[in-house]
Amino acid sequence: MPYQIIPVTPYAQNCSLVWCERTGAAALIDPGGDVDRLLAAIDQAGVRLEKLLLTHGHLDHVGGALELARGLGLPILGPHPADAFWLDALPRQAEMFGFPPAAAFAPDRWLEHGDHVELGETRLDVLHCPGHTPGHVVFFDAAARLAFVGDVLFRDSIGRTDFPRGNHADLIAAIRDRLFPLGDDVAFVPGHGPISTFGRERRLNPFVGEEVD
Repeated sequence: MPYQIIPVTPYAQNCSLVWCERTGAAALIDPGGDVDRLLAAIDQAGVRLEKLLLTHGHLDHVGGALELARGLGLPILGPHPADAFWLDALPRQAEMFGFPPAAAFAPDRWLEHGDHVELGETRLDVLHCPGHTPGHVVFFDAAARLAFVGDVLFRDSIGRTDFPRGNHADLIAAIRDRLFPLGDDVAFVPGHGPISTFGRERRLNPFVGEEVD
């Protein structure tokens, strides 16, 4: 599956433009802001944007979703309903972190573990991976051996769990029981920073790797 990473917001959040190579049907995963930049990338790629996919409810991952959805008539899918409180708190998040004003919203479809999202002839499996937030989900393209993991896992790090309703034990369990079993060869795009593979992180990650008890 072709994809392009477009860093957005002052937090350099990795918004991913993904599309089906045969049909050109596209989605944005975590359109956190900088909408004009996202629209320019879509136009340059020559694809047809059909959906907005959210891994979790933090502002730097969802801040541009409502503007895009309303402006282009697109559905918003995800995250898991356990993150509803984060989406309800978007106005407060924007105020706290110095972002432009943001309105609360609910997605057109909440996502559950075991769901899947169709994008042309491409299928993205949904994995509920709580811990960073209680409703965090991951999108996995089994055919391409590629995952979009939001803030669950990073190269040499893991997601924070000191936010409201974060849970360190849940995060570790999600990584070890739901992500690593997908295969060492699976590459992943994190919410921030460089891509990596599950195999590399399983071996070397100082927070969740094999050397960690």
